[in-house]
Amino acid sequence: MKKSFSFGFFLFIGFISFAQQKNRTQLSGKVTDTKSGMPLAGASVILSESKVGTSTDSSGNYILNNVPFGHTLIEISYTGYRSVVDHFDIEPGNNKKDFALTPSIIENETVTITAVGNATSMRKAPIAISRVTKTELFVTASTNIIDAISRQPGVSQLTSGPAVSKPIIRGLGYNRLVVINDGVRQEGQQWGDEHGIEIDENSVSRIEIVKGPASLIYGSDALAGVVNIITTNPLPVNTIKANVLSSYNTNNKQRSFFASIGGNHSGFNWNGWGDLTSGADYTNKYDDRVWNSKFNNMNFGGYVGYNGAWGFSHLIVSNFNQELGIIEGERNPDGSFIKALPNGVNGKPTDSDFNSTDPSIPFQHVRHFKVIADNSFKAGSGKVTVNLAWQRNQRQEFGNAFDAQEKSLYFDLNTFNYNTAYHFDDKKGWTTSIGIGGMQQTNENKGVEVLIPEYDLIDIGGFVYSQKTIGKTTLSGGMRLDSRFLDSKEFLDGPEIKFNSFKKDFFNVSGSAGVSYAATQNFVLKLNFAKGFRAPSIPELASNGTHEGTNRYEYGNPGLKSETSWQADFGFEINSEHVLFNAGTFYNSINNFIFYSKLSAAGGGDSLVLVDQDFIPAFGFEQRAAYLAGFEALVDLHPHPLDWLHWQNSISYVRGIFKEPVEGVKNVPLIPATRWLSELKTELLSKGKTVRNLFLFFEVDHTFDQNTPFTAYDTETSTPGYTLLNAGVSANITCKDKALFSIYLLGNNLTDKAYQNHLSRLKYTQVNPATGRQGVFNMGRNFSIKLNIPLSFDTK
Repeated sequence: MKKSFSFGFFLFIGFISFAQQKNRTQLSGKVTDTKSGMPLAGASVILSESKVGTSTDSSGNYILNNVPFGHTLIEISYTGYRSVVDHFDIEPGNNKKDFALTPSIIENETVTITAVGNATSMRKAPIAISRVTKTELFVTASTNIIDAISRQPGVSQLTSGPAVSKPIIRGLGYNRLVVINDGVRQEGQQWGDEHGIEIDENSVSRIEIVKGPASLIYGSDALAGVVNIITTNPLPVNTIKANVLSSYNTNNKQRSFFASIGGNHSGFNWNGWGDLTSGADYTNKYDDRVWNSKFNNMNFGGYVGYNGAWGFSHLIVSNFNQELGIIEGERNPDGSFIKALPNGVNGKPTDSDFNSTDPSIPFQHVRHFKVIADNSFKAGSGKVTVNLAWQRNQRQEFGNAFDAQEKSLYFDLNTFNYNTAYHFDDKKGWTTSIGIGGMQQTNENKGVEVLIPEYDLIDIGGFVYSQKTIGKTTLSGGMRLDSRFLDSKEFLDGPEIKFNSFKKDFFNVSGSAGVSYAATQNFVLKLNFAKGFRAPSIPELASNGTHEGTNRYEYGNPGLKSETSWQADFGFEINSEHVLFNAGTFYNSINNFIFYSKLSAAGGGDSLVLVDQDFIPAFGFEQRAAYLAGFEALVDLHPHPLDWLHWQNSISYVRGIFKEPVEGVKNVPLIPATRWLSELKTELLSKGKTVRNLFLFFEVDHTFDQNTPFTAYDTETSTPGYTLLNAGVSANITCKDKALFSIYLLGNNLTDKAYQNHLSRLKYTQVNPATGRQGVFNMGRNFSIKLNIPLSFDTK
């Protein structure tokens, strides 16, 4: 896989090195206020497809050099104004385009590159999409990137402590959604409970979240949607920018230090970054310090590339390196947590142990290395995009107190990803893309224990997608064909066969059709129908064993079929001068929904497996038809004349049921509780001399009771609701109109509420013998401080 990646990349680099000499193209213009005609200094001008952008100067003028000629989508944005998304045909040579922005309290018009595999206005996309900016990430006190985006309507997180969060979209997670990083599908044993998504939080530029089946563009697993995490963000030509970010969380003493530097000289652009983050054991009112919830990260990355009139070519590298403890929740009779000692005796952690950021047995070491060749170039009247990547995910579990270096589990996953598409030029409102994509994957086991077999996997799929704008109506739709070939290897555990070899093929047809109707500038209606699919994962097909963090012995089922879904989405948005109201509802019918089921012994009763002198219940996998339905809504009020004041409310609801009950229970597993967020926020001093863009907020975060759990096999229990109070303040400190630094002071769970989220796996750890309470509780009161220092240099 490494050789094929290197060959493809350097072959392409050779082609574009020749092509870059042929054309020089420039786009320039001015950005002004619609009413006054005054220039807007610092307005952002972005061409998302071409990955180029700049800001206007003090006179409102902008210049973009080496811009790819042809049809493009331009996004103009400025704080306090309604963003403009405009189509424009760029010709070789000099091009001029002026823009006038209208004052607006809410800037909701933007460009998405995730929903349809090409840049389009979010207003024209027929499905629900959320976008999270770098600024929004700054004003969120979080312990990882998924924790940061879980405030978005329809998005939840499955957690195993501060370091481990897995995204849930509308009640579906794990292999039912796809995480994309810089155009590449993230592959890192995402079926597992005990680790996150292996992407550095501080390196992220923005995030796009597609809520609904996206198998048309992304193939298998995009049943629930897509989380697209973008880190590369080329700078304006002839500039060098650096950034230093430091943060501290009081609850678990989490500290991070992030630094980056990048530049752009006549189209040649580059970036490098590094991040050190570590956290000690977190605390809450009931558990005090939660033993072994500590972690530490040492991550780095960067890219080098060239943007020209022919397109762009970027080589992106990242390395994620994390050690994190596994929280078992075992306790001594007095309720204190147990620390495993080398002699097999149960000990108690000391204050020094709790304050350390080095995990103890059991713990994990997760490494994820990725290299990406991201390319786009003109071809005829359209363009070709080529994205090639190789990634290696290594996950090791250490669980032997007698031999701390013994790797109980060691998964070594190598994946080669490829995606290429031809995007036809816009013709009378038609934009069409055709493409192929897939991956080749190999998994090896190098640990003492083996939970899943070694295997080879090949994915390949082809799609066509088209969008047509007719007046106020935009029609979108397409079709995709996918094939997956799985070759699972035999494994001998001594003289016995633990895994039989087998081969499986999966084939599927996906598609979508939708419409977006902009009845007025302030009112948009959306309707979409989509078919998605997910092939069974290797643990569901072939697992045979248990591991740290679970209390079940898992047997795979090689007879499983692919999950397929039909989903309907309807939504609307009203955006007036003083009110923003958007809402969406969905109905998702899933055939062959895969879930855990307890196995019965031949003589009756539960099937039990003897593991390390303890009997563990045996679980397998079965399938049923399931239905999920729900809605999300957001209202943002900013009453006149208090335009500086926002009162934003959002609510998310999802309900999942099986068509036929399982052990008398119809509720689908892992459905998040209904959540309501209410936030008062204000933005002041937008033109302050020393203190600028002062931002204050107060938030009520209420999670309702979850009284419809999947109680079959004692899998889940009901979870009471709770209310958290959060607040924060941030500001930019400037001197002579130049930003010196930004500071953020944030507080979460101000009342130190003891609570358990329904999707916290720690909820089901052992009972505290001293209090009788089940499981471990979530993080208590936490204050966070962040300091961001930007540096910029002009190299003209």
